[in-house]
Amino acid sequence: MSNQENTQRDHKARLKKRCDMSTQERLQQLQRKLYLKAKHDKGYKFYVLYDKVFISYILKEAYRLVKVSGGSAGIDNVSFKEIEASGLEAYLTELGEQLRTRSYRPDAVKRVWIDKANGGRRPLGIPTIRDRIAQAACKLIIEPIFEADFEDSSYGFRPKRNAHGAMKAIKRNLQSGKSEVYDADLSSYFDSIPHDKLLIAISERVADKRIHWLIKLWLKAPVYEDGKYTSGKKRKAGTPQGVVISPLLANIYLNLLDRIINKPGSLFAQYGIEIIRYADDFILMGRNIPEVILNRLYQILMRMGLTINSEKSKRVNAKESSFDFLGFTVRYDRSIFDSSKRFWHIRPSDKSQRRIRQNINMLLKRIGHYRPEDVVGSLNARIRGWLNYYDAPGISYTKIPKRKLNWYLRNRLYRYYNRKSQRKSRLYRQQAFNILVDKYGLIDPVYY
Repeated sequence: MSNQENTQRDHKARLKKRCDMSTQERLQQLQRKLYLKAKHDKGYKFYVLYDKVFISYILKEAYRLVKVSGGSAGIDNVSFKEIEASGLEAYLTELGEQLRTRSYRPDAVKRVWIDKANGGRRPLGIPTIRDRIAQAACKLIIEPIFEADFEDSSYGFRPKRNAHGAMKAIKRNLQSGKSEVYDADLSSYFDSIPHDKLLIAISERVADKRIHWLIKLWLKAPVYEDGKYTSGKKRKAGTPQGVVISPLLANIYLNLLDRIINKPGSLFAQYGIEIIRYADDFILMGRNIPEVILNRLYQILMRMGLTINSEKSKRVNAKESSFDFLGFTVRYDRSIFDSSKRFWHIRPSDKSQRRIRQNINMLLKRIGHYRPEDVVGSLNARIRGWLNYYDAPGISYTKIPKRKLNWYLRNRLYRYYNRKSQRKSRLYRQQAFNILVDKYGLIDPVYY
C-alpha cells in the first residue's frame, strides 16, 4: 500500500472517530488540550482561540448548559420554547455566523433587584438567551486555560470545587492552630472590577484580540431598567451579577490577590497566612494576623481598584468568638461529655436557618390552594437544596438545625391547612406534616 493510500486511510479513520464522538466528548477533548498546554507552559499565551467560539458543537453545548441553568428571557422576551419551536439548529447557525463575521452585538442586559437577607437589595443582570449562549461558548474555551492557573485556595464558581471544600480547608487550618481569622468583605466587588486591569489580567494568558473584543462588548453592554436604556460605552468598571461569564471574570481578577498571598517568600507566607476564597468572599487565617498584614492587604486591593468594607470586615480569635462564612457558623465548643475537651463546631448559621423558614413561609403564602402533590413538590425543591448545601458529612453538624426545621414545617403546615379558606381540604384539622410525608413524599429534614 502506497504512502498516499495510508494517509487517506488514516484521514478517513480520524474523520470517522470524530463523527462517532459525542458533542460533550469533543468538547472535553478540546478543553483538556487547552488545560494541559496552559498547565505545562506557564508562560504560554494563546493567540488563536476566537475561531473555536463559533464551532457548531461548542454552540450546541453552550445552549444545553444555558438551558439547564434556566432563567427568564431577556429584553427580547424570547424563551427556550420559542427558540426550539422556530428551529434550534438555524438559530445557532445564525448566531455562529454573527460571531464568525464579528457582526455580533449583545442586547441590553435587563436589570432587576433581588432582596438580601440583611434588608438591602442587590442588582441582577439578565441577558437575552442569545447572549447567554455566546458567553457560555466563550467561557467553555477560555475557562480551562485559567483553571490551569487558579490557586487551590479558590473554591467558588469553579469545576469540581464548592463551598464544602472551602469549609474543609477552614477546618484543617483551625485544627493546625491557625485560629486567628480576618473575615474580609469587599465593597460592591462585581461593580468595581476595573475593565482595563481585568483585560490586562486576561491578556497574560489569552492574547487573542478578538476574545478581548468580545469580552469588552459584554462589559459595556447597555442596561435596561424601569423602561429606560442606559448606555455602557463609557463604563469603565463592573461586570453584572447574573451574567454567565461574570463569575469567571471575577475569579480571573481576584486570582491576582491569591497569587500574591500564596507566593513563597511573600510577607503573607512569612507569617504563615493562608487565604480561603469563594468568589468575592474570602478570609485570611493564621496563628497571628498582625496589623502589617492587613495594611499590606489594603495596599494590594487599593492598587487593584478595590476596597474593603470596614464595617462588615472583622478580625476574630476563633477560639474566643464565632465567625460566619458562606452561610456556616464556626465555633470552638466544649464537649458535652468532657468539659475539658473542645472541638471545632461548624453548623448552618442562624441567618441561613431564618432564610429557609422565610422561603417556606413565602412559598406557602404564594401557592394558595394547590393540591398536596404540588405543595410537596415546591417544598421539597427548597428543603432538598438547603439540606444538600448544609448537610455535609465531616464538615457541618446539622442534627439540631434539622430538628428545628422539622418543628417549623409541622407548625407552619398545620396553620396553612387550618385557614378558613382551606377547610374543604382533606388535610384540614389533621396532622398535615405527617400525612404529606407518609402519603406524598414530603422530605422530613430529620431523616434526610
